[in-house]
Amino acid sequence: MTSEPRPSGCGLGERIQSDARAAAGRSLSPWLLLVFAAGAWAQSLQPSPAVILPRDLNPLCGRLVALMEAGGVAIPELQRAAAPVIENTRGNCVQVQLRPNRSQPSYLLLSNLRAYLALADAVPKPFPFPEAAQRQFTELRDAATRLDSHFRALLDFNDRRLTPPDPGSLVRYAEANRTVNAPNTANPRIVFFGDSITDLWRLNEYFPEKDYLNRGISGQTTGEMLQRMKADVLDLRPQAVLILAGTNDLARDIPVAAIENNYEAMAAMAAANKIKPVFAAVLPVSDYHKEQNPAFERTPSRPPASILALNDWLRNFCAKNNLAFVDYYSATVDEKGQLKEDLGDDGLHPNAKGYRAMAPLAAAAIDKTVAPPPPSAPPKPKRRLFPSIN
Repeated sequence: MTSEPRPSGCGLGERIQSDARAAAGRSLSPWLLLVFAAGAWAQSLQPSPAVILPRDLNPLCGRLVALMEAGGVAIPELQRAAAPVIENTRGNCVQVQLRPNRSQPSYLLLSNLRAYLALADAVPKPFPFPEAAQRQFTELRDAATRLDSHFRALLDFNDRRLTPPDPGSLVRYAEANRTVNAPNTANPRIVFFGDSITDLWRLNEYFPEKDYLNRGISGQTTGEMLQRMKADVLDLRPQAVLILAGTNDLARDIPVAAIENNYEAMAAMAAANKIKPVFAAVLPVSDYHKEQNPAFERTPSRPPASILALNDWLRNFCAKNNLAFVDYYSATVDEKGQLKEDLGDDGLHPNAKGYRAMAPLAAAAIDKTVAPPPPSAPPKPKRRLFPSIN
């Protein structure tokens, strides 16, 4: 928990990758035709080549700042006049890296670059103007043209994302759900239902020989998960569902009341279908890796106090309704209220060590939830008021 859209984790276009091509080559039923059409739409909804990918934004921003500072060497009056613009550009670069799929940070970066170039045109230049400086300003103008194309492509891409035909990403597991084996009572089926933290969890490595199905989708909120609850949980007929969600809701400023309503709806849907819901606490986040990448500064978008408040509500909800609660939070938080530095590499998603800390907690909650009821005591023999007479 995408707003993220998606982990947090999630680069531009990452969560719009489709599995629909798995349906190709089959005789398509009306349902599969719909799945394939949705998948084709997802495939077509790729960012334009004009979009600058997140991995390229960091070096580009560094180059822009270096060129701006070098311009002040060639034009002394520009150094003083453009100092605030250069500082703003540094801040814009951080925001662009934190939110690479948002148009506003890109617009602000472009605006400051244009302001710098306007100042450079306005101040007097030495004569003759150094050829190296001329090349640097040409590179800056080319970068402004590239950023302008990037910004316009982002606007178009995000506009198209507003009205997807499959907002809950039902296509992601449609083929897997169609071909899954029938559940076996001797090996209880459990669905792990969540966002990227679930999606990235290789369940077969941590729970070998268990019928545990991963139905996580990176970047999803509780509302998006609710849309696929029937297809990805109820129709699979598990004995229990382990729900881990909420971090992406917090990142997108979704009201807490809406998150709580979605939790309650998922619990009610599971119970109505004789599936036992198990809820997991939202994991802490950290800023320990932000020096490696500014995007790894997680607490501003997911405040620790908000995570604590949501977990408190969820714990009380489970206690009130006699539902299992898996406290991942207490097992992964440090004394500063952040995700332990060695349990995650990006401040949001657990690494292998983090999942090893979570696995026994999940296993214990599942075992307790699906354990057979204790055998009932044999009935006591009835006492006779009058003994039989031989």
